[in-house]
Amino acid sequence: MATEQQVRQYLAYWFQLGKRLMTHNGRQALKVSSVIAGDRYSDEFEACWNLVRAPESGDCYIEGTTQTIRELLSSDWEINPCARCAMPVPTRSLGMPPSDCPCADLPFWPDSETPQPRSPVRTSDTLQKIRDRLSRSSH
Repeated sequence: MATEQQVRQYLAYWFQLGKRLMTHNGRQALKVSSVIAGDRYSDEFEACWNLVRAPESGDCYIEGTTQTIRELLSSDWEINPCARCAMPVPTRSLGMPPSDCPCADLPFWPDSETPQPRSPVRTSDTLQKIRDRLSRSSH
């Protein structure tokens, strides 16, 4: 079962590659230009997440996919790395997997020359872990 955090990360990663969110059963497309703001998701991304979770938004899904966000939050789906590009993709917990990763229609992807999509990083926590690791290795 995919956790809410995994589904949020799935959306964030694909938004960073320029994918749009299809809302209202595919009748509207939304593009999020700012996904990360320092150590958290941006206000624009959070507003999009709230839209996705609102029942009046209808079925919402990433452009190029068929699984709705509501489906991904059910116990029938997991989020795993794509075998081709290592980006997060939905896979059924049971039964047949989906036919394509959203990367299938991105001619420039995978691209090992550019920075990979990422999650927000709390710099102070990361630096603390490095400091702790260095102090352990010096003893």
